[in-house]
Amino acid sequence: MELAKGFLFSGLNCGIKRYRKDLGIAYSTFDCVAAGLFTTNTVKAAPILYNMKLLGENCTKIRAVVVNSKIANSCTGQQGLNNAYRMAQKAAQALQIDRRSVLLASTGIIGLQLPMDKIEAGIEEASNLLSEDPTPFAEAITTTDTFIKMSSRSFEIDGTRVSILGIAKGSGMIHPNIATMLAFIFTDANISPEALKKALKDSVEKSYNMIDVDGDTSTNDMVLALANGCAGNERIEEGSAGFLKFFENLHEINVELAKMIVKDGEGATKLIEVRVVHAPDELSARRIARSIVSSNLVKTAIHAQDPNWGRIVAAAGYSGVDFDPDKLDLHITDGKNVITVLKRGYPCEFSEEEANRIFLASEIVLTVDLNDGVHSATAWGCDLSEEYIKKNGRYKVWVRTL
Repeated sequence: MELAKGFLFSGLNCGIKRYRKDLGIAYSTFDCVAAGLFTTNTVKAAPILYNMKLLGENCTKIRAVVVNSKIANSCTGQQGLNNAYRMAQKAAQALQIDRRSVLLASTGIIGLQLPMDKIEAGIEEASNLLSEDPTPFAEAITTTDTFIKMSSRSFEIDGTRVSILGIAKGSGMIHPNIATMLAFIFTDANISPEALKKALKDSVEKSYNMIDVDGDTSTNDMVLALANGCAGNERIEEGSAGFLKFFENLHEINVELAKMIVKDGEGATKLIEVRVVHAPDELSARRIARSIVSSNLVKTAIHAQDPNWGRIVAAAGYSGVDFDPDKLDLHITDGKNVITVLKRGYPCEFSEEEANRIFLASEIVLTVDLNDGVHSATAWGCDLSEEYIKKNGRYKVWVRTL
């Protein structure tokens, strides 16, 4: 794991959860340039509103991110906003920094007020446990996740070593337009605010905005990126060779984290990758890929190992993209075996035995070829199982046992 210089982390149980870690702090020893992207849900949690306002006023002197899990601080009115400010203020006091340099995130059950006495005591304790190990922080931000999600890269820009670390959480309520997830990017790169914002936005469009577990977009979703410049490289500006190198590595991290999130989908047993190729434009390719990966009928067929490929074609057809069905090819593979089920809009004969072998795999790739251009897009999702229904039918009970 490559660690970005100048960042420290902590995570602990402050009593929101029964046993597992539930509060984390990420701290930079130097001021950071910061950028953020937030949920498109009209209903936005208090930390989202707080961060949006703060980054609108200050995106060059951020020092810390404080995260709690199990309670979302969403639909909590003025008290929820007041609690968000209290979290930031307490962190500022404990870390001896300005309140306006503290960003916030919460995840968990909507509609509950935060237990501020526990959170404030937890922030005080966590501020004294900071270390270079990001694992406690990664553990503290999880809710129904079954594993922590981290990815990193180290690379050179003009002879200077630069590192990026990504940490994410997410398992349910995952849908394009930033799913029910939190993702945090920490880099020691020296990069301009404009370049960081551009890199983050362009990467998110092709990573977190291309995943689906269950078609729900949460009230708390966000991606934050912090860059403290500790690498000492010449400042990265938008459009430079250094920018392209930085973006390439950032995007690889975000794609890895996005795929981890859908692999960990609640009740999921299979990772589904949808590739749309030879499209007339990238937007059309993205819309079709997202439509297919979000289809509950496609998800359930793949879970039941039923090669009912008509559902895939139907999902492409209702994507809102105007394409010629008579040009359509559809291929299904597990990475080893491939079957072609549709060629130029006409059904192909294929071995049911071979199809069953493919659908037994834990990772399945669906390739939709429009044969009408040079553009492509990829989306990721998972199957929809009986376990998903069991877990989400009793979500509040389940999360309260954590």
